[in-house]
Amino acid sequence: MRPLLWPFAAAAAGLAYGALYEVNAFTLRTVTVPVLAAGSEPLRVLHLSDTHMTPDQHRKQKWLQGLAELEPDLVVNTGDNLAHMDAVPSVLRAYGDLLDLPGVFVFGSNDYFSPIRKSPVRYLQGGTGVANDPTAERVKDLPFDELRAAFTQRGWTDLTNRHDELEVAGRRLAFVGVDDPHLEYDVLDDVPADRSADLAIGVTHAPYLRVLDRWNELGYPLILAGHTHGGQLRIPFYGALVTNCDLDRARARGLSTHQVGTHEPSWLHVSAGLGTSPYAPIRIACRPEATLLNLTGIDSSGSLS
Repeated sequence: MRPLLWPFAAAAAGLAYGALYEVNAFTLRTVTVPVLAAGSEPLRVLHLSDTHMTPDQHRKQKWLQGLAELEPDLVVNTGDNLAHMDAVPSVLRAYGDLLDLPGVFVFGSNDYFSPIRKSPVRYLQGGTGVANDPTAERVKDLPFDELRAAFTQRGWTDLTNRHDELEVAGRRLAFVGVDDPHLEYDVLDDVPADRSADLAIGVTHAPYLRVLDRWNELGYPLILAGHTHGGQLRIPFYGALVTNCDLDRARARGLSTHQVGTHEPSWLHVSAGLGTSPYAPIRIACRPEATLLNLTGIDSSGSLS
């Protein structure tokens, strides 16, 4: 092969790898979060996000079904479950026995609107929010009400622009949630985190800074989000190209902290998610993932208990 063609061959090989292998290389990540009171027994939280399910994705469905064997104490679903008009039965079948466990959820834009082709150039330019998303101009056409009813009938708690609480493994957990900030559906309030609970958790689909800032100021020690796909296309030693919101690229996936001024830092976990749009079925250096968060206690010195 001529040397001038090597870069093009390498790029083609990378694209083929991302589209044929990595997009289906489902991975379970485990992260320890020292967020409970000192001496607390651990809590195991399964974080699911951005499944983007279509009925023909049998490999993904089977892999998700197997997560019930983890027996987490709590499931947190941060939205974008659907990518097809007929996907609700596939989603419910995939989540399977996880729906019988304590769970909370919010929705993302792709629970409301069916996927459409979008300009990759516009996406990579990093425009964010409702003004940069053509989805916002459409009528909601996905069966989100059917999905919401199915989740709540099985016992999961809907956190769409509301507060709630659950008893999980003998602990009282307080929650606040918002509808998708990417479409400016979020309704933020000034209600402080319930410090009498064993833990207060904020749940959002898209990790926009206005949401993270408000919840940090209100004293939420843990915030969970999705939406970014971890960047979906990542460059080694550089990371995500974009986050599709105003969160910085360094926190496009995984565990980090968020702090406003002198407020106590909040732990932030952003899931890289389990799927992609059907019109962009590729991942590079960013495998589809679910995350098992081991919430542990922390002592006064800052070490894990």
